[in-house]
Amino acid sequence: MDYEAVIGLETHVQLKTHSKMWCACPNAFGSDPNTNVCPICLGLPGVLPVANEEAMRLTVLTGLLLNCEIPRFAKFDRKNYFYPDSPKNYQVTQYDRPSTQTGWLDFEFKGAPTGLARVRITRAHLEEDVGKNNHFDRHSGVDFNRAGVPLLEIVSEPDLTSADMAYEYLNALKDVLMRAGVSDCDMEKGMVRCDVNVSVRPVGATKLGAKIEIKNMNSFSGVRRALEYEIPRQMEAVRRGEVLRQETRRWDDEGGITELMRTKEDAHDYRYFPEPDLMPFAPTDAWLEEVRARVPELPLQRKQRLIRDFGLPAGDAQVLTDNLALGRFFEAAATGFKNPKAVANWVINTLAARLAETGEEISALKLTPATVRELVELVDSGKISGKIAQEVFAECYASGATPSSVVESKGLSQVSDSGAIEALADQVIAANPGPAADFKAGKVAALNFLKGQLMKLSKGKANPGMAGEVLERKLRA
Repeated sequence: MDYEAVIGLETHVQLKTHSKMWCACPNAFGSDPNTNVCPICLGLPGVLPVANEEAMRLTVLTGLLLNCEIPRFAKFDRKNYFYPDSPKNYQVTQYDRPSTQTGWLDFEFKGAPTGLARVRITRAHLEEDVGKNNHFDRHSGVDFNRAGVPLLEIVSEPDLTSADMAYEYLNALKDVLMRAGVSDCDMEKGMVRCDVNVSVRPVGATKLGAKIEIKNMNSFSGVRRALEYEIPRQMEAVRRGEVLRQETRRWDDEGGITELMRTKEDAHDYRYFPEPDLMPFAPTDAWLEEVRARVPELPLQRKQRLIRDFGLPAGDAQVLTDNLALGRFFEAAATGFKNPKAVANWVINTLAARLAETGEEISALKLTPATVRELVELVDSGKISGKIAQEVFAECYASGATPSSVVESKGLSQVSDSGAIEALADQVIAANPGPAADFKAGKVAALNFLKGQLMKLSKGKANPGMAGEVLERKLRA
């Protein structure tokens, strides 16, 4: 019997706020252990939390980014469990009335029939992070600096079917969150963590198999590797007649295997109840409109628009989507211009290379989008050659001068006078009788050599197209 995988992801993202969720302690990575703490985030008796409004905004913003419904009533709950990294012995989260629910994320995936895949989002709910356990040679310690940091849990429906699809979904989700400024998504700093729920079932079946959760994923590639191991493991087990049960496993990245941690808890094991110290959340129309105004153009939308409006190939559009500053420079130069592809070539190849070489930021450049646009116009009109254009670009980049002024001051205008080019062609043919004879004998490549000699003789100023035409006509006469 053939089996298929069914995968859902729970992605935990630290929100980009200055302070923690319930107190004024810094939301900062890298501080000395247990220095960003106070009685509130340590859960000492008698303290009262106050919700971080920016965290609430970022939660609803994420819901809008993921096409979610934003309920007009949400509340916080206590999730009760005992673990060393939880100073309160409970976690403040959202259970049955979350701030966002029922959305979706579209992303590019080659395995999809249309090239686009859609994963439904169950909810994106707000909660607090816990501390971090540190294990040493003979003892362990807990750093509570992270305890109370606002954490968004984004839960997908089980719409993923492969390790590669899960990997692409996670990267698309990360791009969306970073583009909107919701989180920096730095996995090395623990800002994004992911739990995987995976089961297998016979192909064509509708009932889900036993859900097995995998924890300890510290990279998206780790998620992919874990699934590449776990899916075949489950399939082989059910083919042997083994009955899989709901459980939690850990991913051993070094060993490349999953290992049993514990039998999976159900919701009732956590004894959820409403958080008595926090009021329910009921956003107003004005507050929601304020958040809605922060929704940016998302990466996939931007890429599709660049392809549609500027006629760019997918590769160019992807570069200008990934590098937002470079993309904005391109749009400023190409909007309303007849040859946006040529502008894209200069921006992606020449400008990006120069920026990488100098380490400069686009915002600090003397070169402007109008400069690149004018440079393309000079090439397209035949006033300068592509080779001369590179020299002009270098001068404009360094000085901020306009291309026209550089061409005029240095006498770089392209020679398109037929008489002048014919004279140059006669000189080249006379000086290179061997290649001339080779071309006449049928060696077409010899024409390129002669054309190169003509361009060298003209110091790069001859119109390349005319040079080739004149040489060929003279050699065939």
